[in-house]
Amino acid sequence: MSQHPLFATRASRMKASEIRELLKLLDQPGIISFAGGIPDPALFPADAFAQAFQQALGPELQAQALQYSVSEGYVPLRQWLAQHMREIGVACDIDNILITSGSQQALDYLGKLFLSPGDTALVGWPTYLGALAAFNAYEPRFDRLNGNQGAKEYKATAGEGAVKFAYLSADFANPTGETVDLQGREALLDLAEELDSALIEDGAYQALRYDGDPIPPILSLEQARKGSIEDCRTIYCGSFSKTLSPGLRMGWVVASKPVISQMVLLKQAADLHSATINQMAVHQVAQACFDTHIPKVRNVYRARRDVMLNAMEQHMPDGVDWTRPEGGMFIWVTLPEGMVGSDLLARALDTVKVAFVPGQAFFPDGSGANTIRLSFSNSDEATIREGIRRLGEVLRA
Repeated sequence: MSQHPLFATRASRMKASEIRELLKLLDQPGIISFAGGIPDPALFPADAFAQAFQQALGPELQAQALQYSVSEGYVPLRQWLAQHMREIGVACDIDNILITSGSQQALDYLGKLFLSPGDTALVGWPTYLGALAAFNAYEPRFDRLNGNQGAKEYKATAGEGAVKFAYLSADFANPTGETVDLQGREALLDLAEELDSALIEDGAYQALRYDGDPIPPILSLEQARKGSIEDCRTIYCGSFSKTLSPGLRMGWVVASKPVISQMVLLKQAADLHSATINQMAVHQVAQACFDTHIPKVRNVYRARRDVMLNAMEQHMPDGVDWTRPEGGMFIWVTLPEGMVGSDLLARALDTVKVAFVPGQAFFPDGSGANTIRLSFSNSDEATIREGIRRLGEVLRA
């Protein structure tokens, strides 16, 4: 039925994730991978999770842990998240929070909630591949989120549809590692007001800052303007995947209550609720050690980022440029014009066994052929040095 006429028109827009497909190649022996944005499993608080699951399956909690639950999410976890959000500048209560199965599910719900066929989603150029995949199923058109373009221009090019939202990761974005400064965040709020559109803030990497002063989340800045989260159009998506564990698939959304109420209906229709036992375990681990665990993660990733940047200074030939992120997991590399990232990947895998992600997949229009994304999070320092040395060798050749 791969070409069956019963399929909805949206099925023709769905594509396999290039990153997911690439990861299948990495079981080959000797591969040095800078491909997936994967946390180092050695940094998972595994002992704390073992204790948390043991407690959840004890006689006092096992019935609750293994039972159906409310769609909004486990109340103690939402209470912890409300406090966490207040600590980063967002005043909210548990009714402003929905637990999702990873922030990827949140992006899917937001695409479903806002996008009708032909509507416009403003995104970075490049932007997170998973967001493009989530939104693409709802048949939008994509336009470039550009600080130099005004609301009138966006409306003029939107055609018969409406500009429904702008999506971005303001801190250490995937794939570029870049951060939107305070002035840029304020300008995005102005644009969203002029467009009367939503603003989706992907905070997946917000906790992973290594240098510089923290910048308030966009939702915090909007609250400062309007006084209450209930008057805000910004929707914040968070995740435990990059800090505690990706395998438990725990994310959350913070927004005004009307938005959360609509997303709860989508949750009920999709999977009823996120796994109760996972929510209970994440709550216990977050409550016990989040504040002490995150600095350890930052220290390791900071050192790996520095090693990769230093190695690139040493081994990259002239004509190759790259970002210098203040946090996150990624370095974005721009190759000389005419060089194609996917061709370079094929050659690097074949000759020096180094993997990375070609950048073209992160562009809605298929541009960016001469870009690649490198991740430093899941390789030790010696492996990073050797992998960048080999990659530089291929580039010089």
